Amino acid sequence: MQRFSRGFLNVLSMEEVTARLTAFPHLEKLTGKAALSLYDDALLEGGHVLAEDIVALEDLPPADRAAMDGYAVRAADLFGASASNPVWLDCIGQVSIDQIPDFTVGPGQCAAIVTGGRLPRGSDAVIMVEYTSEFGAGVVEMRRSAAPGEHVLCKGEDAAKGETALTAGTLLRPQELGLLAGLGVVAVPVIRRPRVALLSTGDELVPPEQTPESGCIRDVNSVALAAMIRNAGCKAHCFGIVPDQLDELTRMLGKILAQEPAPDVLFLSGGSSVGVRDLTMDALASFKNTEIFCHGVALSPGKPLILARCGSTFIWGLPGQMTSAQVVMLTLGLPFLRHLAGWKNAFDQRLWRSQPAVLMRNVASRQGREDYVRVRLQFPESGEAGALPTAVPLLGGGGVLRTLLQAHGVIRISARKEGLEAGTPVNVLLFK
Repeated sequence: MQRFSRGFLNVLSMEEVTARLTAFPHLEKLTGKAALSLYDDALLEGGHVLAEDIVALEDLPPADRAAMDGYAVRAADLFGASASNPVWLDCIGQVSIDQIPDFTVGPGQCAAIVTGGRLPRGSDAVIMVEYTSEFGAGVVEMRRSAAPGEHVLCKGEDAAKGETALTAGTLLRPQELGLLAGLGVVAVPVIRRPRVALLSTGDELVPPEQTPESGCIRDVNSVALAAMIRNAGCKAHCFGIVPDQLDELTRMLGKILAQEPAPDVLFLSGGSSVGVRDLTMDALASFKNTEIFCHGVALSPGKPLILARCGSTFIWGLPGQMTSAQVVMLTLGLPFLRHLAGWKNAFDQRLWRSQPAVLMRNVASRQGREDYVRVRLQFPESGEAGALPTAVPLLGGGGVLRTLLQAHGVIRISARKEGLEAGTPVNVLLFK
C-alpha cells in the first residue's frame, strides 16, 4: 500500500476548489414512476429542483376573477369618479365564489362580487367595496375611478394553457408547489438529492450519551454537521466513530463504500491534517479507484481539507476542530450538496441568506488565503429605518465552540486583502 508523505500535498485556492466542485454533474432525474408525489414529505421539506419543464394543460386562473370584494364594473363608466364627483350605477346581480354568472354587465350597470368570483361578461374591473355605498333601489354610489383590469386576476395570468409554467432547474419553494397544485400536477419530476454519510475519527471521541473518561471528549461534529446537512435539504446516515487506527479506518471506509446504494458524498470528520494520527490520506490510498483532488485549501479556518473520490462516492476529509469543520461545511460542503441536487449558482454567496452590516473594529488577515470571521450582529436600539446592524468579530481558535454559539454568521475576507477596517460595509453569511 502506498503511504503518503506528511505535508499538504495539493493546496488549492477557494476559487480552484469551487471550480472543481461545480464541474461535477447534477445527480440523475426522478421522472415517470420515480417522480415524487406532490404530497411527499421530502418534497414538502424543500430543497428539490425541477427536472423537466412543466407545461400548463389549462389556464390558471381559468377565468377572469375578482381580487377584492366589491363590484364588477365597466371601467369606462367610472371615468372621473371621485368622492366629490361620484357615479351611480345600477346593481343587476350578485356573484358568489362558486357561481358562473349568466348575465352581462352593460353601460351604467355593476354587479356585487366577492374575492375569487368570476367577472360577468361586459365587466373589466372591480372597485373595492370601501369606495362604494348602497344608495337604495339597487343603485350603488361609486366614489373612485377604475382602470381596466384593476383588482382583477386575469384568465391565464399565473399560467396559460399550452405554455411553460415552470422551467427545468427551478427550485421548488412553497409558492412553486402551490402553482403545481393549482395546475393539478401531482407527480413532480425532480433531480435526486444526494445520499450523504457521516463518519467521525479520533481515539479521544466518545458518543454524546457516554461520559468521557480522562483525555476524551464527546463527539460534537457528527450531530452539528448532520444538522447542517439537514438544513441543506439532505439527510445524513451517521456511521459513528472510528479510532485513529489505519486498519480500522480502512475497514470502515470499505464498509461505507460497499453500501447499496453507495453514498454520493461521505464527510469524514478529523484525520485530514498532517499529524502522525491523521490517517485519512493513507486510508484512501488503499483503494485502487481513489482520485485525490486536493489536500489543503487556502481557507481559514479549514485549511486541512481533503477532497477525493472513490468510485461514485465523493469523500470530504474535514478538519476535526469544530469551527473549522463547520466553516468548511458552510462555505463548500453545503453548496456542493445543493449543486449535486441541481441548484443553480449554488456557490454564489450573493444568493445565500445574509445580512448587510457595518464592521465594528479592524480585523487582520493574511494575503493568499480566504478568511471567514465569526461575527455577532448588534442591531440599533432605536430601530431607525434603514440603519444597518454592527458586525462584532468573535475571535477564537478553530476548536472554540463558544464563538459559534455567540455568532449569527461569518464575514468573508478576500485572499487578496490583509484585513478589513472598522466601518467597512460587510455581508454577514448567516448560519441559518
